[in-house]
Amino acid sequence: MKFDSKIPEGDIHNKWDNYKKFSKPISASNRHKFKIIVVGSGLAGASASASLSELGFNVYCYCFHDSPRRAHSIAAQGGINAAKNYKNDSDSVYRLFYDTIKGGDFRSREANVYRLAQVSSSIIDHCVAQGVPFAREYSGLLSNRSFGGSLVSRTFYAKGQTGQQLLLGAYGSLNRQIASGNVKMISRTEVLDLVLVNGHAKGIIGRNLLTGNIFVDTADVIVLATGGYGSIFYLSTNAINCNVTAIFNAYERGALMANPCYTQIHPTCIPVSGKHQSKLTLMSESLRNDGRVWIPKKKRDTRMPSAIKDDERDYYLERKYPSYGNLAPRDISSRAAKHVCDENYGIGDSGLGVYLDFRDAILKLGRNNISAKYGNLFQMYEKITGEDPYKVPMHIYPASHYTMGGLWVDYELMSNIPGLFVVGEANFSDHGANRLGASALMQGLADGYFILPNTISSYLNMITTNSLLSINDSTCVEMKSLVEDKIDNLMSINGNISPHVFHKKLGSILWDYCGMERNEEGLTKALSEIASIKYDFHNDLRITGKVNSLNVVLEKALRVENFINFAELMCLDAISRNESCGAHFRTEHQTKEGEAKRNDAEYCNVQVWHYNGYKVKPKLYLEDLKFKSINLTTRSYK
Repeated sequence: MKFDSKIPEGDIHNKWDNYKKFSKPISASNRHKFKIIVVGSGLAGASASASLSELGFNVYCYCFHDSPRRAHSIAAQGGINAAKNYKNDSDSVYRLFYDTIKGGDFRSREANVYRLAQVSSSIIDHCVAQGVPFAREYSGLLSNRSFGGSLVSRTFYAKGQTGQQLLLGAYGSLNRQIASGNVKMISRTEVLDLVLVNGHAKGIIGRNLLTGNIFVDTADVIVLATGGYGSIFYLSTNAINCNVTAIFNAYERGALMANPCYTQIHPTCIPVSGKHQSKLTLMSESLRNDGRVWIPKKKRDTRMPSAIKDDERDYYLERKYPSYGNLAPRDISSRAAKHVCDENYGIGDSGLGVYLDFRDAILKLGRNNISAKYGNLFQMYEKITGEDPYKVPMHIYPASHYTMGGLWVDYELMSNIPGLFVVGEANFSDHGANRLGASALMQGLADGYFILPNTISSYLNMITTNSLLSINDSTCVEMKSLVEDKIDNLMSINGNISPHVFHKKLGSILWDYCGMERNEEGLTKALSEIASIKYDFHNDLRITGKVNSLNVVLEKALRVENFINFAELMCLDAISRNESCGAHFRTEHQTKEGEAKRNDAEYCNVQVWHYNGYKVKPKLYLEDLKFKSINLTTRSYK
């Protein structure tokens, strides 16, 4: 299969400008004739909906929350990157581009990443104009701090609640368009399938979560902005309702899935406290600006941290990575924490934890300054653990966080299905094998505010303004019937095991065999155990409640079924890539120092999967990655 990535000609510095220069916008007087459905209302979905409707398009935005304000984007705490060089520390568009490519271990598309760096500054200007309360210096300039994988300070932030403040800005813009009548907001709805006509995306099949009603809606363009699938691990930093349903159903309809095994583990999370938990709490990476990560030099040292003298402490990130220290990238920092805990140096009752200590920063900067930067994060930690991080070090340990894999898209953010666009974490395009901190918010808003509004017209110019499909069309009726039959089949199993139990078992398998470290033996075992879970799911699932009403158990069952199927694809992808790169760490492929060992000769590519039916192994295709503006080098942070 040949991939038309639609990358513009010319020097990388000019590709985006050339694209816009030669693109053909839709006439302002004709935009209202086109209907666009946006699925998802987080940062990518809300910004896309607001921007497209501001242009004059007729937008319908769907979300399964009761309000867009509940989107998981609010959980992003630490900041958003932009190449403004306010610190005068030699930052630039190229340096942001380079750090992002390097952070992804040279497994992302060069042109897309450079464009992301180019539009980053415009995001900050736009959000400031919306009233987003970024932190400021005494001079009045916006403040910056450092994040993992960078030697400069380019991360703009609003204390420890950056995602929430950015979402409020996008939500305000979205509300403006809702009030003007340009956006119709449909909440408490889950999209369960796509409607295709002659291979083009022309509609969705949705379920009203309050009434259980299955319905059809049609449009000229469908935009998926449904986030990532990190909650497939069960215990993760993601909200419980985060899922893979929308993009996996698109995959089953023919959309290509790229790099599904690239799932990021975040090093700075509150450790597991017991089997009662259904999610984990993220402590922002920004804390590693001032907090120092350490373990006792004595194995299973049970003394209070205050009793452990400095010469008895191992600041292992500073020791192993002197250039970047505590701000080493997430994949590297996560594996380093796992290794020291595996060697029995971990802290806490479980031994699965390391210290994140602010003692030195408080002595140097004062408690008030630390509180000004991270006060709400410290409050959250104390509320959850009962310990005051101003007085004792935090306990942290890695957890599943972000997904770099997703639906394949071209330079225009359109999937291989014409008319189906994918933005934000739901697509694969920008982060390669590992996302650098503070880049998720950047990508979501870049896609929604600046990229999609400029690229969507390329498809709309190919169709007529009267091509809207009737919801009574035979294709719509057939697709609606298929979704209803699927739900009826799940309800009729009438077994003994809840979907919650299946999810928990699946998450444990993935964490053990397709988590921070993978190998062929473990992945083979995972595929066998997933097949067993799939069999049990279809033979012993129990869903209580009724179909035509609010039924959270049914919602969970539909999501878990997709998780199980997607887990197979994740493991197939991981076992097919015989190298280590970024967050994909195969123990068979590592250096003598225990670092990831890439194989550029065979795997400098995007692994792209095509669905071949329920009982047939998906077909693997490769999109070669070509780097013309950057040299492929060994990724080192030492």
